Amino acid sequence: MPGPSLIGLTGGIAAGKSEALRILADLGAETVSTDGLVHELLGTAAVRDALVDRWGPEVTSGGEIDRAAVAAVVFERRDELRWLEELLHPLVRDRVREWAGGLAEGTDVAVVEVPLLFEGGMASTFDATITVVAGDEQRMARAAARGHGSLEGRDGRQLSQEEKAAKATHVVENHGSVADLEAELTRLYPALVAAR
Repeated sequence: MPGPSLIGLTGGIAAGKSEALRILADLGAETVSTDGLVHELLGTAAVRDALVDRWGPEVTSGGEIDRAAVAAVVFERRDELRWLEELLHPLVRDRVREWAGGLAEGTDVAVVEVPLLFEGGMASTFDATITVVAGDEQRMARAAARGHGSLEGRDGRQLSQEEKAAKATHVVENHGSVADLEAELTRLYPALVAAR
Protein backbone atom coordinates (compact mmCIF):
# COMPACT_ATOMS: atom_id res chain seq x y z
CA MET A 1 0.00 0.00 0.00
CA PRO A 2 1.46 3.41 -0.95
CA GLY A 3 2.24 5.93 1.76
CA PRO A 4 0.19 9.07 2.26
CA SER A 5 0.16 12.07 -0.05
CA LEU A 6 2.77 14.42 1.39
CA ILE A 7 1.54 18.00 1.12
CA GLY A 8 3.51 21.18 1.81
CA LEU A 9 1.43 24.08 3.18
CA THR A 10 2.63 27.67 3.08
CA GLY A 11 1.43 31.25 2.78
CA GLY A 12 2.35 34.79 3.74
CA ILE A 13 2.52 36.13 7.30
CA ALA A 14 -0.98 35.96 8.88
CA ALA A 15 -2.59 34.50 5.73
CA GLY A 16 -4.14 31.66 7.75
CA LYS A 17 -1.66 28.77 7.44
CA SER A 18 -2.18 27.55 11.00
CA GLU A 19 -5.97 27.69 10.67
CA ALA A 20 -5.75 25.78 7.38
CA LEU A 21 -3.50 23.17 9.06
CA ARG A 22 -6.06 22.75 11.88
CA ILE A 23 -8.91 22.33 9.38
CA LEU A 24 -6.95 19.78 7.35
CA ALA A 25 -6.36 17.80 10.56
CA ASP A 26 -10.12 17.91 11.22
CA LEU A 27 -10.66 16.55 7.70
CA GLY A 28 -8.45 13.56 8.52
CA ALA A 29 -4.92 14.61 7.55
CA GLU A 30 -1.93 13.97 9.77
CA THR A 31 -0.26 17.33 10.32
CA VAL A 32 2.96 18.87 11.61
CA SER A 33 4.49 22.35 11.58
CA THR A 34 8.14 22.88 10.76
CA ASP A 35 8.19 25.66 13.38
CA GLY A 36 7.66 22.91 15.96
CA LEU A 37 10.38 20.79 14.37
CA VAL A 38 12.82 23.73 14.48
CA HIS A 39 11.96 24.22 18.15
CA GLU A 40 12.81 20.53 18.79
CA LEU A 41 16.06 20.82 16.81
CA LEU A 42 17.12 23.88 18.84
CA GLY A 43 16.83 21.63 21.89
CA THR A 44 19.33 19.10 20.56
CA ALA A 45 22.95 19.09 21.72
CA ALA A 46 24.29 19.05 18.14
CA VAL A 47 22.44 22.21 17.10
CA ARG A 48 23.09 23.95 20.43
CA ASP A 49 26.82 23.22 20.12
CA ALA A 50 26.92 24.50 16.51
CA LEU A 51 25.23 27.76 17.54
CA VAL A 52 27.50 28.24 20.56
CA ASP A 53 30.59 27.55 18.40
CA ARG A 54 29.40 30.19 15.92
CA TRP A 55 27.98 32.89 18.23
CA GLY A 56 29.28 32.15 21.71
CA PRO A 57 27.60 31.16 24.98
CA GLU A 58 25.46 34.34 25.02
CA VAL A 59 22.92 32.56 22.77
CA THR A 60 22.18 30.14 25.62
CA SER A 61 20.36 30.52 28.90
CA GLY A 62 20.53 27.79 31.52
CA GLY A 63 22.22 25.46 29.03
CA GLU A 64 19.39 25.81 26.49
CA ILE A 65 19.27 27.89 23.31
CA ASP A 66 17.76 31.33 23.96
CA ARG A 67 15.54 31.83 20.91
CA ALA A 68 15.29 35.58 21.49
CA ALA A 69 19.10 35.87 21.51
CA VAL A 70 19.32 33.84 18.28
CA ALA A 71 16.60 36.01 16.69
CA ALA A 72 18.54 39.15 17.65
CA VAL A 73 21.64 37.81 15.86
CA VAL A 74 19.98 36.56 12.67
CA PHE A 75 17.55 39.40 12.07
CA GLU A 76 20.36 41.95 12.36
CA ARG A 77 22.77 40.06 10.10
CA ARG A 78 21.53 38.41 6.93
CA ASP A 79 24.69 36.34 6.48
CA GLU A 80 24.11 34.76 9.90
CA LEU A 81 20.48 34.05 9.03
CA ARG A 82 21.67 32.34 5.85
CA TRP A 83 24.14 30.25 7.89
CA LEU A 84 21.40 29.22 10.35
CA GLU A 85 19.03 28.26 7.54
CA GLU A 86 21.77 26.23 5.83
CA LEU A 87 22.27 24.39 9.13
CA LEU A 88 18.58 23.83 9.94
CA HIS A 89 16.87 23.25 6.56
CA PRO A 90 18.48 19.83 5.83
CA LEU A 91 17.77 18.74 9.42
CA VAL A 92 14.13 19.84 9.11
CA ARG A 93 13.85 17.98 5.79
CA ASP A 94 15.16 14.82 7.50
CA ARG A 95 12.69 15.27 10.40
CA VAL A 96 9.79 15.65 7.93
CA ARG A 97 10.81 12.41 6.17
CA GLU A 98 11.11 10.60 9.52
CA TRP A 99 7.71 11.88 10.63
CA ALA A 100 6.02 10.89 7.34
CA GLY A 101 7.70 7.47 7.38
CA GLY A 102 6.38 6.81 10.88
CA LEU A 103 2.71 7.49 10.12
CA ALA A 104 0.17 4.72 10.53
CA GLU A 105 -0.59 2.52 7.54
CA GLY A 106 -3.71 3.71 5.80
CA THR A 107 -2.97 7.43 6.34
CA ASP A 108 -4.20 9.19 3.19
CA VAL A 109 -2.81 12.71 3.60
CA ALA A 110 0.10 14.15 5.60
CA VAL A 111 0.37 17.96 5.63
CA VAL A 112 3.48 19.87 6.68
CA GLU A 113 3.25 23.60 7.38
CA VAL A 114 6.44 25.24 6.06
CA PRO A 115 6.51 29.07 6.19
CA LEU A 116 9.57 29.21 3.89
CA LEU A 117 8.53 26.24 1.70
CA PHE A 118 9.72 27.67 -1.61
CA GLU A 119 12.42 29.96 -0.20
CA GLY A 120 14.03 27.05 1.68
CA GLY A 121 14.03 24.74 -1.34
CA MET A 122 11.70 22.17 0.28
CA ALA A 123 8.99 22.05 -2.41
CA SER A 124 10.52 18.99 -4.10
CA THR A 125 10.00 17.03 -0.85
CA PHE A 126 6.21 17.08 -1.41
CA ASP A 127 3.71 15.44 -3.77
CA ALA A 128 1.78 18.74 -3.94
CA THR A 129 1.88 22.18 -2.35
CA ILE A 130 -0.77 24.61 -1.07
CA THR A 131 -0.37 28.36 -0.70
CA VAL A 132 -2.92 30.12 1.52
CA VAL A 133 -3.50 33.73 0.46
CA ALA A 134 -5.43 36.59 2.05
CA GLY A 135 -5.84 40.30 1.44
CA ASP A 136 -3.20 42.61 2.92
CA GLU A 137 -5.77 44.40 5.12
CA GLN A 138 -6.96 41.11 6.60
CA ARG A 139 -3.38 39.95 7.12
CA MET A 140 -2.42 43.22 8.83
CA ALA A 141 -5.45 42.97 11.14
CA ARG A 142 -4.60 39.35 12.02
CA ALA A 143 -0.92 40.17 12.57
CA ALA A 144 -1.85 43.11 14.82
CA ALA A 145 -4.25 40.91 16.81
CA ARG A 146 -1.31 38.56 17.47
CA GLY A 147 0.94 41.44 18.51
CA HIS A 148 3.11 41.31 15.38
CA GLY A 149 2.23 44.81 14.22
CA SER A 150 3.34 45.44 10.67
CA LEU A 151 3.93 42.79 8.02
CA GLU A 152 7.03 44.66 6.86
CA GLY A 153 10.37 43.26 7.90
CA ARG A 154 8.88 39.91 8.89
CA ASP A 155 7.71 39.51 5.30
CA GLY A 156 10.94 40.82 3.73
CA ARG A 157 12.72 37.47 3.47
CA GLN A 158 9.67 35.70 2.10
CA LEU A 159 8.45 35.57 -1.47
CA SER A 160 5.34 37.66 -2.05
CA GLN A 161 1.96 35.93 -1.79
CA GLU A 162 1.69 36.16 -5.59
CA GLU A 163 5.06 34.44 -6.06
CA LYS A 164 4.14 31.70 -3.58
CA ALA A 165 0.77 31.22 -5.31
CA ALA A 166 2.44 30.98 -8.74
CA LYS A 167 4.71 28.17 -7.49
CA ALA A 168 2.00 26.19 -5.63
CA THR A 169 0.00 23.22 -6.91
CA HIS A 170 -3.12 24.61 -5.18
CA VAL A 171 -4.02 28.12 -4.02
CA VAL A 172 -6.52 28.49 -1.18
CA GLU A 173 -8.08 31.93 -0.75
CA ASN A 174 -8.73 32.95 2.85
CA HIS A 175 -10.63 36.19 2.35
CA GLY A 176 -13.76 35.30 4.32
CA SER A 177 -14.78 33.42 7.43
CA VAL A 178 -13.33 30.26 8.96
CA ALA A 179 -16.40 28.45 7.58
CA ASP A 180 -15.49 29.66 4.07
CA LEU A 181 -11.93 28.38 4.52
CA GLU A 182 -13.30 25.05 5.77
CA ALA A 183 -15.56 24.75 2.73
CA GLU A 184 -12.70 25.46 0.33
CA LEU A 185 -10.37 22.94 1.99
CA THR A 186 -13.15 20.33 2.09
CA ARG A 187 -13.56 20.75 -1.68
CA LEU A 188 -9.80 20.46 -2.17
CA TYR A 189 -9.27 17.42 0.08
CA PRO A 190 -10.01 14.68 -2.51
CA ALA A 191 -7.32 16.19 -4.80
CA LEU A 192 -4.85 16.02 -1.90
CA VAL A 193 -5.64 12.32 -1.34
CA ALA A 194 -5.06 11.72 -5.06
CA ALA A 195 -1.73 13.61 -5.15
CA ARG A 196 0.46 10.61 -4.26
